[in-house]
Amino acid sequence: MPPTPPSTRPDRLDPEYYSVVRLPPEVAALASVPDTLAPGSAAKVGVLDLAFAVRGGRTELVERYQKSPLQLIRPLWTDPAMPGMTYVCLMATGAGVAQADRYRMDFRCGPGTQVHLTTQAATKVFRMEHDYASQRVRLTADEGAYVEYLPDPVIPFADARFYQDTEVTVAPGATVVLGDTVTAGRLARGERHDYRVLATDLRVTRPDGTLLAVDTLRLGADTGMPGDSVTGPAVFAGHDHVCSLFAVSDRAPATEIADTLHEAVAGHGVTYGVSVLPRECGAWLRLLDDSPVRVAAAHTAAWNSVHRLLTGCPAPAVRKP
Repeated sequence: MPPTPPSTRPDRLDPEYYSVVRLPPEVAALASVPDTLAPGSAAKVGVLDLAFAVRGGRTELVERYQKSPLQLIRPLWTDPAMPGMTYVCLMATGAGVAQADRYRMDFRCGPGTQVHLTTQAATKVFRMEHDYASQRVRLTADEGAYVEYLPDPVIPFADARFYQDTEVTVAPGATVVLGDTVTAGRLARGERHDYRVLATDLRVTRPDGTLLAVDTLRLGADTGMPGDSVTGPAVFAGHDHVCSLFAVSDRAPATEIADTLHEAVAGHGVTYGVSVLPRECGAWLRLLDDSPVRVAAAHTAAWNSVHRLLTGCPAPAVRKP
C-alpha cells in the first residue's frame, strides 16, 4: 500500500469528516447545544486513521493519525502460528463516551494483510443531559486481506444517547470477521435498559458498492415502538446481553462457515441463531444470555472456530494491557 499523498488526505478536523451524515430520527431529535464543551471542541473529537501493508513478510502499520481521546497501543506480533499477523489494541484516554463526543476510526488494510483489531476495555457510554454521542467506523479490506475487528462490549449508562455507524468494504478474496456485544446497562447498579437511545447501523459492501449485509439496531424510549420492544423476542428476549459475529469470506463455502459457528456455540447454554449471509458471502451468528461469562465464552468459541476454519491455524489467546 503506497503512502497516501498529502494532497488527497482528508481534513480530519473538518466536522464533515467525523460527524455522522445521516442520523436516525430518534437520535437527531436529541441534538442540542450542551452546557458543557460543544461538539467539535478539542477534547470532544477523537480520530484514529490507520493503514496497514505487508512489509518484510509481515503486516506493518504504515500510516497512523490519532487524536485524543482515541489512541492505540503499539502493534504486536504475538501469534506463533501466524507470525505475520499484527495485533492492535485501541483505547480511549477518557473514562468513557460523554455527551457531544464525536469519534471516527478508519482502518485501511492493504492487499494480503493480516490484522486483528480489538479494544482495551468495554466502551462505557455515560449519562447525557444534552445532545448525543456518535462514532463512525470505516474498515476496508483489500484483496487477500484477513481482518478481525472484535471490540469489547458497549455498556450504555442510564440516559445515555449513542449512535454508531459502521461501514465495512470487503474486496473479493478478502476476509473480515466482525463482532459486537451490547449490554443492557450497568446491571450491578440496577440499570437495565435505562438508556435514552442506543442505535447502530452496520453496512457491508464490495468496493463497487454491491451490498452484502445490513444490520440495524434501534433501542430506547424514543424509537416509536412498543414499550416492550427492547426486551421482546426480536431483540433481547428478556436477556441482558446480545452479541453478534459476522464472517464475510470466500475462503470457505458460506454453509460450512455457518455450520462451524453453529457447532462452536451449541454446547455453551446460550440462546443463539446462525444463518448464511446474502449472496453466499459468509455467515453470521447472534446470541443472547444473562451471563457475561457465558456470552464471552460462546463468542470466543465462535471466533476460535471460524479463525481456524478460514486460516488453518488456531486462534491465539489475546492478552490486553
